[in-house]
Amino acid sequence: MADTRKQDKLAARPGHALRALRKRKNWTLAEVGTRTGLPVSTLSKIENGKMSLSYDKLARLSAGLEIDIAQLFEAGATAPPSTISGRRIVTRAGTGLAIETENYSHLYPAAELLSKRFVPIIAEPRARTLAEFGELIRHPGEEYAFVLEGTVELHTDLYAPTRLETGDSIYFDSGMGHAYIAVGTGRCRVLSICSATQSELLAASGANGSRDEKANAANPPRAAKKRPATAPSRRRASRK
Repeated sequence: MADTRKQDKLAARPGHALRALRKRKNWTLAEVGTRTGLPVSTLSKIENGKMSLSYDKLARLSAGLEIDIAQLFEAGATAPPSTISGRRIVTRAGTGLAIETENYSHLYPAAELLSKRFVPIIAEPRARTLAEFGELIRHPGEEYAFVLEGTVELHTDLYAPTRLETGDSIYFDSGMGHAYIAVGTGRCRVLSICSATQSELLAASGANGSRDEKANAANPPRAAKKRPATAPSRRRASRK
């Protein structure tokens, strides 16, 4: 039992996952450095658990190695079989991968599950005007949004703004530029289900600025949410 727990703990370390992937591909550290733009010394420290991974490094590894970020948290991960039977993951209330950006507070449930066919996100829009939001975002695939709390306006570059109240939902092509704008002064939360990959969504969300929170990939600690006093604790995402 102790050996099994030790192996599980090692497998959850991004450095261990990186080394396992590199060995399977027969890549040298220099080759990984060329692909990701990270120095060999940095990659060596990551593999040996001597350096924590910021979101920027996670994004570089994900893009350069052409893998989902979640694969860095699970060593020996492979593509799912053509027929999937019975896989599941439970995300407890208030937990998940938390990403803070200028316009959204994002919580990714089931973040550790690899090669998902869709990605669920609980989003809390921050911007109250389109001018405050800035440039519209876009990403591959389609998106379904259900308003859990409050009122939001969905702005796109092809349609007039659509106001959505609690309980309303919308399905749209997320290749359109779009933005969720909070209406009124109360809290707004939206359950968004996207067909893009988690890496594509993280890149599109702009989760690389100074407001990003730190991540602990293996067993992220629970911490109180910054803004509303009643918000549940969440696993924090990496800061650049």
